[in-house]
Amino acid sequence: MSDNETRPTDAEVEAELKGVPEDMIDQSSAKDSSSGDEAARLREELEAAKQDVLYAKAETQNVRRRMEKDIADARAYAATGFARDILSVADNLARALESIPADLREDEKFKNLVAGLEATGREIEKVFGSHGITRIAAMGLPLDPHQHQAMIEMPSADAEPGTVISELQAGYMIKDRLLRPAMVAVAKKPD
Repeated sequence: MSDNETRPTDAEVEAELKGVPEDMIDQSSAKDSSSGDEAARLREELEAAKQDVLYAKAETQNVRRRMEKDIADARAYAATGFARDILSVADNLARALESIPADLREDEKFKNLVAGLEATGREIEKVFGSHGITRIAAMGLPLDPHQHQAMIEMPSADAEPGTVISELQAGYMIKDRLLRPAMVAVAKKPD
């Protein structure tokens, strides 16, 4: 017995369907054999749609995470170009301070000038520190190609070969990235 035979016919439904072509009216009794196939197909489509939604959500989450990382990196390393430019200013200030002879440092006429230059150097170091810019350690350490750039090799009986024995120019990091490698002289075996 089909589902159609157990349902009573509704006179209002029949009245509403008058004038509607027969091929547009749902003939449940004719479709009973294929309704199981239709339900299975719809279930498969529903599962496929659920999978597509899950993949789309995962992709959206990945894009959001990548964007957050890119934004964080942009904030953290935005000053990289400016910091590289300021390093040469800091180098020149340090060279100027180193070139002042000891007798001029004690001279009353130059004492305030030297004190001002030293205060400026400390201020630059403070600003570097507040922006995550740190100096790379080099002296006495083994050569690290990720942080040091060997400019010359010098024979040395006092240091192990491959050890930094002189720093020609200071190197700096900005947070965890290399800003500028330290230019160094490296020990080699004496001739």
